[in-house]
Amino acid sequence: MRSDLCSLIRSGELVTICNGVTQLSVGNDTCNDEGLTVLGMTFITNMRVLDVGDHSFAHVKEVKLIGLNELESVVIGENCFTKKEKGGSKDPIGHFYVKNCEKLRELKMGRCSFEYYSVCEIENVGSLEVIEMGESKRDSYTFFYTASLKLKSDCSLLRVMNRLTEFEITSIW
Repeated sequence: MRSDLCSLIRSGELVTICNGVTQLSVGNDTCNDEGLTVLGMTFITNMRVLDVGDHSFAHVKEVKLIGLNELESVVIGENCFTKKEKGGSKDPIGHFYVKNCEKLRELKMGRCSFEYYSVCEIENVGSLEVIEMGESKRDSYTFFYTASLKLKSDCSLLRVMNRLTEFEITSIW
């Protein structure tokens, strides 16, 4: 099923299947086909939970979670959306967008995921309460290895964690 899922995502055929999907779980070591470089989930309009296992989506350079009004939780495992290469390029090239997801409460990313992404934009997520990136007690590069974080939202309370800090924001403008 792993290669079938990747083929469906690449071809767009997944759109017709996903009208009733509320939870999407992707297993470990999944969707690592070289041809899968963009992951846009905007067609899964009723999705509430996105759960990605470890070591998945190695070649994806752009992730778009945009306009998913029912989305409540995104949990991404370790070493996802990153390609480990011996002597390979570590140029920051990836883009990650979470926008206009009004019910999103939590966004969690495991260590070393999105390691060489240059853009992380989180915008218009008024219900967001928790962002966790990596683990504070382990060597963990998640976005901040090469990118800055842009958070644009009307959240009244937000807890943000990365490997070096944990802080609360009481107002974001």
